[in-house]
Amino acid sequence: MQTETKTEEKFFTKPLLIIFITIFIDLLGFGMVIPLLPFYAQDFHATPFQIGLLVSSYSWMQFFFSPLFGSISDKYGRRPILFWSIIGSGIGYLMIGLAGSLLMVFAGRILGGITGANLSTAQAYIADVTTRENRAKGMGLFGMAFGFGFIMGPAMAGILSKFGHEVPFFVAAALSFANAILLYFILPESRKFSEAIRERKGRIAEMIESVKDSKFAIITLEYFLLVMAFSMMTTAFPLYTGYSFGYNAEETGYILAYVGLLAVIMQGGLLGKLSKKFGEANLVIVGCVMLVLSFISVPFVSKDSFGLLGLLAGAGCFAIGNSISSPSLTSLASKNAHEAEQGRALGVLQSAASLARAIAPTLTGLLLNNAENQIDIFTLKRNFWTASAIMALSLIVAIFYLTRQKDDVV
Repeated sequence: MQTETKTEEKFFTKPLLIIFITIFIDLLGFGMVIPLLPFYAQDFHATPFQIGLLVSSYSWMQFFFSPLFGSISDKYGRRPILFWSIIGSGIGYLMIGLAGSLLMVFAGRILGGITGANLSTAQAYIADVTTRENRAKGMGLFGMAFGFGFIMGPAMAGILSKFGHEVPFFVAAALSFANAILLYFILPESRKFSEAIRERKGRIAEMIESVKDSKFAIITLEYFLLVMAFSMMTTAFPLYTGYSFGYNAEETGYILAYVGLLAVIMQGGLLGKLSKKFGEANLVIVGCVMLVLSFISVPFVSKDSFGLLGLLAGAGCFAIGNSISSPSLTSLASKNAHEAEQGRALGVLQSAASLARAIAPTLTGLLLNNAENQIDIFTLKRNFWTASAIMALSLIVAIFYLTRQKDDVV
């Protein structure tokens, strides 16, 4: 019992709590912007294709820049990368809020995507200040900050948008600048520069080299498939609730807040204990199974079939399945990387996630359209079932990884 108390004391350190606040403020601004972006783009007479491109441009930039920021943070430290990237995010929000044309909105969004690649650096910071035993718990804290941001962000956006669609962007910019000030004066550097850092190669060469490690390649593939399937679900979910339940944006927002709350509970309170008892690899398999089954079954739930309780049960499976599998994969990736190259490894992982988030909305758009270029119950089911098939593939890869892990132990 005494040993466990010491572990808890080592985990809840001041730097870890500060980085939690930093991530939360960052994601609060991000959560405020996402629900409003399509409506804001429509103010500039954007077509549906342009809106889709606007949404995906952020993830494309994260895909290209996450490994770069991760590698730079390995060499120069986490703190300066976090500081300047948060400043860049604030400028991006300002550009969107002050935009006089759709081109300026795109420019602000692209800048936000480039500087939003700092998430891999934040994960590397957590890896720096946690022990290997508490690594999954630390990544769960990262996920909990995400959850809080996505619970409060959309709610604040709904309130602020009453004063104009541009107002939430200005508030998001102010939050970013306040976050940068907090980080500059309070957050200590976590990087241990005494460790040897190997000579850097080009970004693409580093990504290829990273996945040459068979275990890391398997984890990266798993993470890519998981994020892609989950992104397909989240893209279609508001359309599904509108079609099957007649819900508007506000009512769908309550369901998503419920999902975020469950994610906070799982990743902030239970994940660390579960990972110590069962291991991250086993948790990934359980999470994948939950997502496969829920993606298959939820499209059958409607206002007249299983009703709200069925929807809450399905959404709960989404939240729990993703909350135990995603941070567990991040923890496994961190443990498989050298201590001196946490930023680079997690940057590659975030690039895979960004690529998945960039591809998923495009694929969802194709799957949701019928012959009349409209959405119907079959196209909704088709999207969810395709996501389920992708998750099933992720499950197979997860089982293969667990088998490899056991063979290595033997």
